Amino acid sequence: MERALIVCDNDKGTAFYKSFLKENGFIDMMTVESMPTAKRTILDYDFDICLINLPICGSNSTEHVIDIAEKNVCQIILLVKADYFEEITDQVADYGIITVSKPINKQLFWQALKAAMAAQRRIGMAHKESVKLEKKLEELKTVSRAKLLLIVNDGMTEEEAHKYLERNAMDLRISRYQMALGVIEKYEK
Repeated sequence: MERALIVCDNDKGTAFYKSFLKENGFIDMMTVESMPTAKRTILDYDFDICLINLPICGSNSTEHVIDIAEKNVCQIILLVKADYFEEITDQVADYGIITVSKPINKQLFWQALKAAMAAQRRIGMAHKESVKLEKKLEELKTVSRAKLLLIVNDGMTEEEAHKYLERNAMDLRISRYQMALGVIEKYEK
């Protein structure tokens, strides 16, 4: 299920975006009418896509849009008037923000939506891999810390400390990481 945030301060635009997203498989949608509210909402919920209709509250400023792009993993589609399209696209393109010119051509909007969803899936996969690698790195740091404690407190060599952790982890049928946590707890009271 795809989840979308619509940032639009006019009812007609909001209704159009909701209808368009619903036609394209989005069921879970939230709407807000200002950029500060959008920034707070994104902190509380995970979105796959964020549609932002400029101008918002009379401003074409891209400062908040860029801030959202830098601090979140959702893909942003920015909808701007044709008069400002090139200028705004130049400001936001380096942040991975997709811009669509208004008045909206439904075919181009559909293509932008599909490109955004493909990019979002790739971002999601990269984010999951990053989390996995961070966890693995933390586990390696913990095991190294436990080895160091065994070396310092029990006079073991690094190889002996390594074998101690592996052997005891196998005997207790726990992971090396769990064994390392036990060693750390024992020596760092």
